[in-house]
Amino acid sequence: MREKQDYIIRVVRTEEENFAKTIDGGMKIFAEMLEEHKATGERIFSGADAFKLYDTYGFPIDLTTEMAADEGLKVDEDSFQKLMQEQKERAREARRALGDLGWAGVEFGKEIPATRFVGYDTVVFNGAKIVAMVVEGELAEEIMPGVEGIIVLDQTPFYAEMGGQVADYGTITCGDAAFEVTDVQKNNGGKYMHYGKMVSGILKVGDSVCAAIDINRRKAIMRAHTATHLLQKALRNHLGTHVEQAGSLVQPDELRFDFTHFSAMTHEELSAVEREVNEMIMEGMDIHTDEMPIDEAKKLGAMALFGEKYGDIVRVVKMGDYSVELCGGTHLDNTAKVGPFKIMSENSVAAGVRRIEAKVGSAMLDEFDRRAQIIYAISDVFKTAPAEIINRAKQITEDMKLLRKELENIRAKQALSEIDRYLMSAKDVSGLKVVTAHFGGAEVQTLRQMGDWLRDKEPKIVAVLAASNEDGKITFLAVCGKEAQERGMRAGNLIREVSKVAGGSGGGKPDSAMGGGKDIEKIDDALAIVDDFVLNNIK
Repeated sequence: MREKQDYIIRVVRTEEENFAKTIDGGMKIFAEMLEEHKATGERIFSGADAFKLYDTYGFPIDLTTEMAADEGLKVDEDSFQKLMQEQKERAREARRALGDLGWAGVEFGKEIPATRFVGYDTVVFNGAKIVAMVVEGELAEEIMPGVEGIIVLDQTPFYAEMGGQVADYGTITCGDAAFEVTDVQKNNGGKYMHYGKMVSGILKVGDSVCAAIDINRRKAIMRAHTATHLLQKALRNHLGTHVEQAGSLVQPDELRFDFTHFSAMTHEELSAVEREVNEMIMEGMDIHTDEMPIDEAKKLGAMALFGEKYGDIVRVVKMGDYSVELCGGTHLDNTAKVGPFKIMSENSVAAGVRRIEAKVGSAMLDEFDRRAQIIYAISDVFKTAPAEIINRAKQITEDMKLLRKELENIRAKQALSEIDRYLMSAKDVSGLKVVTAHFGGAEVQTLRQMGDWLRDKEPKIVAVLAASNEDGKITFLAVCGKEAQERGMRAGNLIREVSKVAGGSGGGKPDSAMGGGKDIEKIDDALAIVDDFVLNNIK
């Protein structure tokens, strides 16, 4: 606890702050639910609402019960507990559907020993013995061509998926018989289960086979795993010693690393971490792996995962004098073999936990090529050299701004000439001039210009103008001239009534107000109420 003091303090503080936010959010939802219960005269606060507060907003049931009691309501706890039990059952079913990493349907038995992993130093192992097989969920003595199944060996160079590192692929062969391995899992009894399909011949229990991994895939996985260790050290150097691994995924030339940190990394921090990792790669540090007592490993400064349990003897991966970590995965023998390293993204995955995704080696070379092709394609579109793309883009952006401004001016002139015709044919309603019009996809700014022009030119005007776009969004503008206002007309009151007809709302000042609507088919109906509004509100 002393070693992790700073980390523990920050976790506790963050949890307190997050809980306070949860309470604040839950209080608002609780208040809304309370009003609904009171409005119907109920004296029981429903278990469904209490469960929603707990399940969706993280609001503790005891707090809900206490606050409901203060308001004279009792929580239906029986209903709440029933919903809680149903949720637990759903969670159990979900876990059951995901399955277990071990073989849940078949018990291999204690007479079959744990598989010995020989893959740290060997990629092709001759003389492995088949000790068990599974076909269609049952133990079998042989596996035929075209059949999918599981093969258990007494010794194997195949790394089973664990510790965040994905499994090796490859083949298990005996003469002309070949089994293609596409996954490897280690069960609770230590048996390595090689999942795959017989592509030719027949294999039987007791056969002596050659187990060969896909060496190119293994190398790509090792590049990513070695880069993960370099990344963790760089993060601790730049963010602080509170950074701890909180999960990882290591796959061919790609990695995902979750770590404890309490805020989003800045662009400068990401750049610094990425640069340090690449510098350590270019440093060409030798990588050594040794097994030793855990106390000795700690004296070397080996990183151990907080809360993780280790045996007396541990495997230590040391990269020069830069990184020392406990790790059971496979690694390169020199950091230079990692190749280029690039952080692709950084984001939050949980409270106090961030995630970095990165690429290395061949995947990064492919990414460089993809980005280069994009740049060349943009260059062709812009008809300029790649080095001039930014300047060309800035120039085009400025040109577009000028053209947009000119277009807006043209549209405004056209709109004003059109609205002038509407004014000439305005209806006379009790001495006021009423104009209603729908201008299709006109911009909001254009509506404002037309409205201002009408209001300033004709003191007796009462006008409502409408526009709509392809997404079904409606904009209404109402204006009232000076004399119209003196006779009781208020643009804000008018726009509220008009917008309501189209399923929206609005408001504003007496002389000018804006609103919106959702039902585009109701625009004509909305405009049609303007005459009646004037008749009913005129003085």
